[in-house]
Amino acid sequence: MSEPSPHTSEPTRPLTGLRVLDLATLFAGPLAATMLGDFGAEVVKIEHPRVPDPSRGHGPSKDGIGLWWKLLGRNKRTMTLDLSAPGGRATLLRLAASADVIVENFRPGTLEKWDLGWDELSAANPRLVLTRVTGFGQFGPYARRPGFGTLAEAMSGFAAITGEPDAPPTLPPFGLADSIAGLATAYAVMTALAARDRTGRGQVVDMAIIEPILTVLGPQPLWYDQLGHVQPRTGNRSQNNAPRNTYRTAEGTWVAVSTSAQSIAERVMRLVGRPDLIDEPWFATGEDRARHSDVLDEAVGGWIARHTRAEVVEAFERAQAAVAPVQDVRDVMTDPQYTALDTITTVDDPELGPLRMQNVLFRLTDTPGAIRWAGRPHGADTDAVLTELGLTETEIKTLRAEGAL
Repeated sequence: MSEPSPHTSEPTRPLTGLRVLDLATLFAGPLAATMLGDFGAEVVKIEHPRVPDPSRGHGPSKDGIGLWWKLLGRNKRTMTLDLSAPGGRATLLRLAASADVIVENFRPGTLEKWDLGWDELSAANPRLVLTRVTGFGQFGPYARRPGFGTLAEAMSGFAAITGEPDAPPTLPPFGLADSIAGLATAYAVMTALAARDRTGRGQVVDMAIIEPILTVLGPQPLWYDQLGHVQPRTGNRSQNNAPRNTYRTAEGTWVAVSTSAQSIAERVMRLVGRPDLIDEPWFATGEDRARHSDVLDEAVGGWIARHTRAEVVEAFERAQAAVAPVQDVRDVMTDPQYTALDTITTVDDPELGPLRMQNVLFRLTDTPGAIRWAGRPHGADTDAVLTELGLTETEIKTLRAEGAL
């Protein structure tokens, strides 16, 4: 997939014509803006002139260029603007007047401190959707606390149910809550825009990172409300079905087995040579099978331990039972299913050359999304964006002298 210039014309995509100002950093807000850009929205990433988005320095880099930013900043034009400076404030209001969406993740009250709150922004553009992504939301006792995804993973109940029963609660080694919130934020933006199509007016989206992860954890609050049930840590096992675990193969690799459906559980037991267990009274339901996980894991794990990963996957496929290899990123990059889907695609980048990264989130048959370019240098499009806004060369020089750019 070649990398066109951010200034060249593009085919019409589902969100072509949608204008988004991305003021957010680390990571939920920017990810939502990335997903909008993937499907054609014109996204302008606005960073502080002297303090770039921290994602530019997160994780490994090559030749001094952060690789995480290449993913998170894709399909975005980049400009600098100090919103706390008078010229920066005035410029943002001019940008907002022709924008559809602003995504920000400052602590509640920060935009208001700069006289850039909802009252000022909606006065500049009544059709604007202001999307506010924070750790804890815009109100409540925690609203002004610093908020990160890690705190959401702890508060939501995720960490409490993750890990082995006799081990500490486990946090994910990646931005899980932020990523879930990014997906939810993109959905919230599109919902607000659909409402705008009917009413003609924009509104505020209040996204608290602690909430979407709680939603995807399933019916835990309902279980507790109705039954007083508190889900414990069970490692790789499930309280709802068995066998369900990771198992070591003959050559020391691992596979994961799931038997959420009764028919699959029966196929697995026939495959591993233990059809007798199917006739046990407790085998009839997933919950009862889960109470006998030791017996089932011994049967499945013993069989898998005598076979290579390739043999296990082939046998399970023949039996129409559910199995997957436990893959690291090296396996993902060569997995034939991911290859067929073009899940990992190649983007040409002027700074680093060909880059392989995750493709757009889903496929549309008629108006597909695309990665048009990877994350661009800090402020690379500042002058171009301001010129398109109607600022003269003299006005741009004045803003730069003021420190607003």
